[in-house]
Amino acid sequence: MASHNLESPSVSEICAHVKHLGYGTSGFIRLYGEEFEVLSDPFPEADGIAVRVKTKKSSAIRVLQLPATVLQGVRGNRIKAA
Repeated sequence: MASHNLESPSVSEICAHVKHLGYGTSGFIRLYGEEFEVLSDPFPEADGIAVRVKTKKSSAIRVLQLPATVLQGVRGNRIKAA
């Protein structure tokens, strides 16, 4: 029987991978029907990963939690690569 390394990636590894996907400083993303300018690199927030953003409509900086589907994709890629 083949053994698989199912070790979960660390928070810093997830943040680095999410940044590589375009969720890093000076990037632009479209989530929840709105376009955001990403002002920070990903960081742990509550039970997920978030970035600081602002929109074209408002220059107020806010924390945007990334969707679980993005994070699940990162975790899934790690398990497949192991």
